[in-house]
This record gives sequence, structure tokens and C-alpha cells, in this order.
Amino acid sequence: MEILFYRYNNICEPDILQTFQAFGITVHTEEMEMTDKTITPRQCAVKIADWLTEHTFAFVFSINFFPAISYTCNRFHVPYVCWSVDSPVPELFSNALKNEWNRIFLFDRTQYEFFHPINPQRIFYLPLATNTKRWEELILTMTEEDHANYGSDISFVGSLYTEKCRYDTLNLTPHTRGFADGLMEAQLKIYGYNFIAETLTEGVIREIADADPDFYKGADTYGDTKRYLVAHQYLGVKLAAIERERILNRLAEHFHVTLYTNSDSTPLPNVHCMGPARTLTEMPRIFHASKINLNITMRPIESGLSLRIWDVLGCGGFLLTNYQAEIPEYFEIGKDLETYESIEELEQKAAYYLSHEEERLEIAIHGYETVAKLHTYEIRIAEMIRILHSLS
Repeated sequence: MEILFYRYNNICEPDILQTFQAFGITVHTEEMEMTDKTITPRQCAVKIADWLTEHTFAFVFSINFFPAISYTCNRFHVPYVCWSVDSPVPELFSNALKNEWNRIFLFDRTQYEFFHPINPQRIFYLPLATNTKRWEELILTMTEEDHANYGSDISFVGSLYTEKCRYDTLNLTPHTRGFADGLMEAQLKIYGYNFIAETLTEGVIREIADADPDFYKGADTYGDTKRYLVAHQYLGVKLAAIERERILNRLAEHFHVTLYTNSDSTPLPNVHCMGPARTLTEMPRIFHASKINLNITMRPIESGLSLRIWDVLGCGGFLLTNYQAEIPEYFEIGKDLETYESIEELEQKAAYYLSHEEERLEIAIHGYETVAKLHTYEIRIAEMIRILHSLS
């Protein structure tokens, strides 16, 4: 079997590519967008068309959904397989989602339930995974110096989203700003259920969309795109910025907290900020050496489990994460990982596990064993291929 893998430097690409190859699949890669982020959808479509004219592929694959690839594969009658690993993904509102030759896998069950009716025979649910073999090889080489350099009482690896927050740049009326701010404050108090999209009024949606000249205006969209994007891409990203700043500042009042990020950390005066961590070399060492790895799921991920959850556990790290509705489907809370549903509970559990090392290590070990047995890329890609074979 030969496939074409369209790459653009997503964090998941190396592990998925390696897994395809381990299954005996010959993988050709198109990598123009890895070095040139100005590639247009038309240029992408032309390049994919050139590949499909010259080769015969079982399918074309990408991380996340590219309408240009979908339309091109549809024209050539070649399956287009994509695995969505992010949220929000505005491109899922393209009419290309309805194409007959799509094979779309979504990692968030709520997202899946929302989009599945649009193309019910070709949209599937598939949670994310981790590469325990890759992490194990690296962790086994860690020295005492590595443990000292990368260890911390509490660590967080990720963006603060302040640099990605379009909401802060908008010129809104006091009424709309007050309504949106109040809605976000209410959502911050609730874990496990996101109500912003259903609560937004048409007037607020219209004003926020009209206030941004760069608001996503896909020419071939369907459904209530504006409501989804305002809720997730504007208020959802702002929520992430607020929540991460508040949580990290609150924890830093009582604990030694280390942050690895590209974001401006000025609002976090008591947090030990280290700059970004290299994904394939430094991040796994941090996850393994930290006493507590913190996960703060971005609110647009409504019920699913972000990649950070799988990778912390895959590195044998102890994970303390906000509660997500899908966690009990895959893990036993208190045995594989720990959860919190308020800042107060987060503080309490952080203090408890920092003072109960044996219990903390037992949970980390069991969490690692669970993902190594049940949640690797080999298992996920095997399920993907099984589904693809059932459609052929």
C-alpha cells in the first residue's frame, strides 16, 4: 500500500508517519507547507493534483482538515483521510466536509456528534494517542543532571494564548463586552460542560464577527459558522488565556511552578518561566521529571482529551488535569491520573500529592501502563485502517 502524507509541521506528524511505515505502508510526503506558510489553498490543490496524476495512492492523509485536499481527492476519486487533533478547526465548516471521498476522524466526541450528521458515512470518532516507545527510549537516557534540570514541583508546558487572543483587539460596545465577559466568567466556574455557544445572542455574534476584518469568511461554508467561531475562536481562546493566567498565578502563591512557553509571561511574576520546550527532546524529560504535570484543557476542546494528557502519561509522568467528560471512558481517576473541577480543588490536590510521593508515583506508573497497553498510535492507526477497509 502506498499513501501520500501532506505535512505542515504538526506535532503529531512524526509519530503517525512512523506508525504507517511500521505497518508496511509506503509513505510519500508532500512537505512544501513545512517551510512555506504562505501556501494558498489553490497551490495546495495543484500540488496534490500533480501527485495524483503521477501516482496511484490508497489514500491521501493529513492532520486536520484541508478543504483544498478534499476537493482535489474527490475529483480524482481517491480517499482523503484526515485526523483532526485540534479545536476549533474552522475548515470543518467548509462544504468540502460533505465530499463523498472524505474519511474524517475527530478526536473530541462532542465535536464528532456535532459534525457527524453532515456526512454520517464518512465522519468517525478517534481519540488521540501517544508513542510510549519513543518516550521510553529518551527517558532511559536521562541522567541525574537531567532530573535536576527538568524537575519541578508543578510544571506546565503550553501556550498562554495571550498572543493568539483576537477578542482583546476588538472594538466592542460596552453592552457586548460586558455580556461576553460575564458569560466567560460564568463558564470558568463550570467544568465538563460548555454552554457559551448556545447562550450567545444573535446580536453579540454579529457584532463580534463584524468587529474583526479578518473574521473567517470561507466562501463555501454551511450552518451557523459564526456562532461556532465566536464561541470557540474568540471567547474560547480568551477563556484559555484568562484561565491559564489565573491558575498559574494562584498555584505560584503556594508552590514552585515552572512554565515552558513561547508566550509573554510578564503577567506571571511568581512563576518560574523557562521559555519554550523542544517537543521531541525536552518535553518528555519535563513530563517525566516533574512531580506534578498540570493540564489546563482549552475550552473549545469540549469533551475530548488533548494530546498533553496522552503524552504526560506516556512519559510516565503524574498528571493533574481539569475534568473532561471523556476521561472516565479511558482512565480511572485516582488510579491513572487525577482531576480537578475548581481552582480550590486543584490547590488541595496539588498540596496532597506533593506530600504523598509514594501514592503519586503509583498513579504515574499505572497511568503509563494503561496508555502503553491501550492507547498507542499503533492501536489507533490499526482502528483507522480497519474502518477504511470496511468502506472499500
